[in-house]
Amino acid sequence: MKHRRIPERRAVMTGAGVAALVAAGVTFQTANASESARTPQPTTLSALAAGQLASTLGEDLGADAAGTYYDAKSRSLVVNVLDETAAKTVEAAGAEARLVENSLAELTGAHATLKADATIPGTAWVTDLTANKVVVTADRTVSDAEWAKLSKVVDGLGGTAELQRTKGEFKPFIAGGDAIAGGGGRCSLGFNVVKGGEPYFLTAGHCTEAVSTWSDSSGAEIGVNEVSSFPGDDYGLVKYTADVDHPSEVDLYNGSAQAITGAAQATVGMKVTRSGSTTQVHSGTVTGLDATVNYGNGDIVNGLIQTDVCAEPGDSGGSLFSGSSAVGLTSGGSGDCASGGETFFQPVTEALSATGTQIG
Repeated sequence: MKHRRIPERRAVMTGAGVAALVAAGVTFQTANASESARTPQPTTLSALAAGQLASTLGEDLGADAAGTYYDAKSRSLVVNVLDETAAKTVEAAGAEARLVENSLAELTGAHATLKADATIPGTAWVTDLTANKVVVTADRTVSDAEWAKLSKVVDGLGGTAELQRTKGEFKPFIAGGDAIAGGGGRCSLGFNVVKGGEPYFLTAGHCTEAVSTWSDSSGAEIGVNEVSSFPGDDYGLVKYTADVDHPSEVDLYNGSAQAITGAAQATVGMKVTRSGSTTQVHSGTVTGLDATVNYGNGDIVNGLIQTDVCAEPGDSGGSLFSGSSAVGLTSGGSGDCASGGETFFQPVTEALSATGTQIG
């Protein structure tokens, strides 16, 4: 096992352009008061702005980057790196450098090992950038024998992975912003989009795999499927067939709506809100990225966003957003909104790219 331990540091880049993007916000103890006094106080920014800088730093650092996350308390971007040289690059850009042991390549390798040796229904694994590990979770349906198999595989991965159990059961929330229904099933509309000047909407792929023609809450037909991707991914594209309003906004279920003006990639630590037709509006935090969830029956979905936001059947396909930015489509998870749980989301940016659509 590698051991790279040096004190964490921070700095800010001068210049209005960079300061307007992101800055670190955590103060560390220094060797003496004079050194502390020389450390400039950083500016702070939103998770969306931090995500922009994270993308730039990821390109600059290449293999020396080990992931980024947003510290919502201090409103700072934290960048995991493998050595002091990379740390200096991060600090020069105005972010906080954090020395870690596992590279992104090693974490990705752990995903590949789990896929090859531990594909068990009722399991999920996600890259936890704050822990610098792949966290493997088994739900209540996983047997003792399967747990033993998981334990052996995870133990073999050493410090790159850890195993835990949840009392809930991983399942897609098909039953779920505004309700859409068809063929006896109900889901939620995600985001209105446009393609070639024509109106469409995005929802979950496991919904469009089950239903091909959609109606609104009054039973009037509003659209038919054009694209459906599940498993592997979990998004579906529906073309409007009715002359109805299709504003670029999310229902907040309080008489108002949140305007959606664009899409953003999720960042660990980002504050997000979900709207769905069963449990309406709930908020929480992005806790992991690149999650793989095995819902059983061969339904395995990769590249999901993990959150601590609750959801229930019927919320599937509903909107995950941060401010005016679309972030995800509700896929599935465990727990409920009475006892809490975790929910996984299909990244909207991937769905938009794959379907050739734009928020609008």
